[in-house]
Amino acid sequence: HVLAALARKHFFSLASSALASRKRVPGAYWLRRLAIILARRSDWSETRAGPAQVFSGGAPCLSVLVGEGTELRGLHKQVGVEEVAQLAQSGKMSRRRFADLGRALWQKSNSAPLCANLNIPAFACGGFASSSGALAEHKCCKEGKSNNRASTNVAANPNSHSGAAGHRHHVVGKLRGEESLTKSGRAFSSTAPQIDHKMYLWARYNEMKRLVHDLIPPGVCNLLNPSTIYANNEVNLEEVDIYGFDYDYTLAMYSNSLNEMIYNKARQFLIEHYKYPQGISKYSYIPNFAARGLHYDIQKGLLMKIDAFHYIQMGTVYKGLKPVPDEEVMQLYGGSNHVPLHQVSGFYGKGPKMKQFMDVFSIPEMTLLAAANDYFISNDIEYDPVHLYKDVSDAIAMVHIKGYMYKWIMQDLEKYILRGDETYAVLHRLASHGKKLFLITNSPFSFVDKGMKYMVGKDWRDFFDVVIVQADKPHFFNDCVKPFRRLDSNGDLQWDKIKSLDKGQIYKQGNLVDFLKLTGWRGSKVLYFGDHLYSDLADLMLRHGWRTGAIVPELEVETKVVNTEQYAQSLTWLQALTGLLERMQLYRDAESKKVLQDWLKEREELRAVTKNLFNPQFGSIFRTCHNPTYFSRRLCRFSDLYMASISCLLNYDLSYTFYPRRTPLQHEAPLWMDQLCTGCMKTPFLEEMAHIR
Repeated sequence: HVLAALARKHFFSLASSALASRKRVPGAYWLRRLAIILARRSDWSETRAGPAQVFSGGAPCLSVLVGEGTELRGLHKQVGVEEVAQLAQSGKMSRRRFADLGRALWQKSNSAPLCANLNIPAFACGGFASSSGALAEHKCCKEGKSNNRASTNVAANPNSHSGAAGHRHHVVGKLRGEESLTKSGRAFSSTAPQIDHKMYLWARYNEMKRLVHDLIPPGVCNLLNPSTIYANNEVNLEEVDIYGFDYDYTLAMYSNSLNEMIYNKARQFLIEHYKYPQGISKYSYIPNFAARGLHYDIQKGLLMKIDAFHYIQMGTVYKGLKPVPDEEVMQLYGGSNHVPLHQVSGFYGKGPKMKQFMDVFSIPEMTLLAAANDYFISNDIEYDPVHLYKDVSDAIAMVHIKGYMYKWIMQDLEKYILRGDETYAVLHRLASHGKKLFLITNSPFSFVDKGMKYMVGKDWRDFFDVVIVQADKPHFFNDCVKPFRRLDSNGDLQWDKIKSLDKGQIYKQGNLVDFLKLTGWRGSKVLYFGDHLYSDLADLMLRHGWRTGAIVPELEVETKVVNTEQYAQSLTWLQALTGLLERMQLYRDAESKKVLQDWLKEREELRAVTKNLFNPQFGSIFRTCHNPTYFSRRLCRFSDLYMASISCLLNYDLSYTFYPRRTPLQHEAPLWMDQLCTGCMKTPFLEEMAHIR
């Protein structure tokens, strides 16, 4: 009752108007914080109203109980409501004084009641009591009219006390009627006004929007460092003695111009060798069309993004270069956007009907598939998507098999290879600390040799204890058929039997079983880096217990997006709005449903905005709205660490321990600062975050 009167009289009106106008009114913020703290210590009336109803000016009767009485400890004199408002408006009330007042309001004592000291003329008894005085308050309500008259006298004379029980009734205005309620045989009186649900919902909406604005402090948008190494599992580098590497997109990072070269050459093969229409040559490479981790429906010719639960993200399904409407997607998949497990559950990313593109080299292949599909559809030419998929895949493979890609890179190393000096720095640092290094790659020796000489120097092999080329991964890791063959200095095969893997020598093919026998490098003391989650990392983690590090070049670009103010504000408001929808869905009258529909529409628009910040067609490679993508799920499953490039190792000491962030499960409460806004259920903590700021 005390808080309700204070709210109506001064506190909330002053604070809320100040914050709404974004003007700095001294004392207003602390008045509002005090009100929020008091509200959290209280029980609501039968309408189950929250603090936002008070903010909107339409508060129901609110019980803030001070027990047998509360004294204003820590103040030199008793403070009245009028004085509080005057001090707040003049800016003369300090933060400390408001803190003292706040503490005093919930400290319980046996001295005179707070209402007597605050000189508030009229109150109403209209809620349930908390703490030790609850039953006595209910008994007081049950006594009827005689106590009402007595309590009116008490209200008129603040220094008087009722006799034995020490409980009081207060009446809000002599002319206000009371509604008699009966609950469990007990009679209650209530002066709560009828709530306009539509106004209440928009009041909650506006207050939450203000809180979200207060939640994001200045500079928060630059917290993520693109050179960070992220941990899915705890890894202590001091325990790692052996470091292994793939070559392409691990030791050697390539420029985007390589993708365009692969696309153009494969398109040429498609026209010249597979006799596809010449009109396809008019389709130029689109640099930012596709993204890694997408799925391709081989039979339907659809490129799409699927989440960790095998649901298609609506708005990311493309046939050719045009998006497929959501209604058509539902029809194509039998009235659902769920893809059955057996279609996508192949261990290496390929089911009977779906193919997942997992490496960076697959981006030109996806773009060429989309372009070829678009040509046939636009010209109304009948074709079989299965044949198209096979022909495009073969054309892309020919670029690699016939050595075109290797030839382009070797002819212009400076154009295509990036960050060679950083690769040298990483290898030099590891070797100088006594770590053993090895290389396992599918690329041929001549290609690797020229690239490593460019990045590291002519003595690059001195860094490595074992070098294996043309390993034929992933078969190298999961079968024991092919033996090791040694190459001479010219790259020619030798016929001697391999009994040991010696430093300075080059080996071809082989298998992991023989590798483990010959080196003895087993378990968690080995850390292997690669870019392909299936071919490079999956078998090593699941079957052999090696530590694994995934190289994800897209992290650098996506981190820059996450660091923008637009993304931070959009995502935080999206989470808060989702929380509002979750809690306010209990209001089912026509006006409330219309409000909720407006919120749902805004939520979809916010999702589209955040998606388009990463990629207009498919969004982030890590998220499908609120769920992780299928790619993200595999990344967490098959890698202990992941990073944008191996140069990120230069930021950490070689005895550093990586600790994974303990993100709360859905049934757990967020306990740490960086987790307070995780998930739509956590939005009630926005008030605390605003206060922490």
